[in-house]
Amino acid sequence: MMNTNAELLKELRIDRKAAPPPSRRGLWIALVVIIVLLLAAGAAWAILGRDRGVEVRTATVQAIGGEGGSASVLDATGYVVARRIATVSAKITGKVREVLIEEGQRVEAGQIIATLDPIDADAQRALNASQLSAARSQAEGVRAQLAQAEADATRYATLVRQQLISKSQYDQAIAQRDSLRAQLLTAQRNIRVAGDALAIADIGVDNTVVRAPFAGMVTTKDAQPGEIVSPLSAGGGFTRTGIGTIVDMDSLEVEVDVGEAFIGRVQPKMPVEAALNAYPDWKIPAEVIAIIPTADRGKATVKVRIALKQKDPRIVPDMGVNVRFLEKASPKDQPAPKGVRAPKAALASRDGGDVAFVVQADGDSGTVARRALKLGGPLGDDRQVLSGLSAGETVVLDPPAELDDGDKVRIAKAGESKS
Repeated sequence: MMNTNAELLKELRIDRKAAPPPSRRGLWIALVVIIVLLLAAGAAWAILGRDRGVEVRTATVQAIGGEGGSASVLDATGYVVARRIATVSAKITGKVREVLIEEGQRVEAGQIIATLDPIDADAQRALNASQLSAARSQAEGVRAQLAQAEADATRYATLVRQQLISKSQYDQAIAQRDSLRAQLLTAQRNIRVAGDALAIADIGVDNTVVRAPFAGMVTTKDAQPGEIVSPLSAGGGFTRTGIGTIVDMDSLEVEVDVGEAFIGRVQPKMPVEAALNAYPDWKIPAEVIAIIPTADRGKATVKVRIALKQKDPRIVPDMGVNVRFLEKASPKDQPAPKGVRAPKAALASRDGGDVAFVVQADGDSGTVARRALKLGGPLGDDRQVLSGLSAGETVVLDPPAELDDGDKVRIAKAGESKS
């Protein structure tokens, strides 16, 4: 019995040399890591693995003008610019004496707008005038001497024939006459040189007066009396390079940048309807002047010049303008065209018929709906659609052959190519 109890007590002792029981903490950490990886994989699949659809380019269906109106081919934005604009400066460097213009003042061609201090120019002119007078006086003295020499030469010619004087005396008289003739010619040329110098000095005096090069409106007044002006920049920031800026308001026109993809719709002499951002309800008749034959590779645009057929004081440079390029108006006796206009690139053939795919987008993605079309005649780079589309709807350009009704699409951003 005693041995049995002792053995039981030995079993209750703690064996400190034995290995500790296995822990379950590492198992839980591994389980959490596995769950996190599974969630990350699911999120990545939801974001990257889902079907975002085919990337497509789109265009908007345009309305065809109603009765008595013109069809809008293209809308664009631009600015009012002046073809004749000049920052007027003096031809010489000088100090401003007075400025005779103010902003908003109208000036005529040749009107004096400012004067410079003429002290230096007047002094130079006075010097040249004195030099001219001296040259003329010198010429008069030579001319008097020449008259005496010619008389002596004539008299000596008679005396030498009568053998009253020697031949050498006659030769000296002839030489004196010829020398004075040369001196008179030089004096006359000096008179012309002095006269030219005086004319240049007169120009210098005139250059102290600044005149308007053409009729127009003063938009800026850049100089004040007492400031130094120069036709060239002095580099120090204290010398003005202009008196003011004049704009010929009769030369105002509109410049717009048209995307390369739509420049084919614009033609010279094409009618345009312009609306200033400041007066959106005022429709100004206009006309395309020219399409500038160069493109901006950075913006993928081509510049178009537009003439405004209506002049008004409310139109000023750098105003924003919305323009609508129009088809020529239909004659009154012809019925207005029906339907809408859609780009030819939006048309496709499916099952032997003409269709287009209308985008029902929410942001940069959406679905397409296939529409059966009834087509009319060509309208430049577009096509008349009699039924199947409505103005303002967005259609897919160059739809892929595999595109079908209800498919998902992603709308390509401007400047991106369809992948």
